[in-house]
Amino acid sequence: MTDAIEIYTDGACLGNPGPGGWGAVLRFGEHQKELYGGEPDTTNNRMELMGAISALEAINRPHPVILHTDSSYVKNGITKWVAGWKRNGWKTADKKPVKNAELWQRLDAVAAQYEIEWRWVKGHAGNEGNELADQLASKGAREARDGA
Repeated sequence: MTDAIEIYTDGACLGNPGPGGWGAVLRFGEHQKELYGGEPDTTNNRMELMGAISALEAINRPHPVILHTDSSYVKNGITKWVAGWKRNGWKTADKKPVKNAELWQRLDAVAAQYEIEWRWVKGHAGNEGNELADQLASKGAREARDGA
């Protein structure tokens, strides 16, 4: 996908649960957009989801997307588990409520608008886009902790 928007996302938490942040880097041609945010009391998984959600919601027109995440939870959830959760009324195979269902529903809805190639990348392994997303997520977590 040479005309694709490349996205790198990450989440961070200072304690889990605790203050958390998410970061996203969107690249298209020569353009780059950096996004981040945080919450004072959250979990790492929620912040990983918010990174992907916020990045996709920031796209303002249909485009192919390559989304890089270091979260197996996000990649497997959206590519393998969501269809079953929807069929089961947002319950797991053992009939328990899906954790973070409202975020999964939001991610599922925004992801349906795009042709997305989901790629897992190893975190903290020198991938420049992932490292930048991690820095943004950490900034969001620190600001959430400090009340900024």
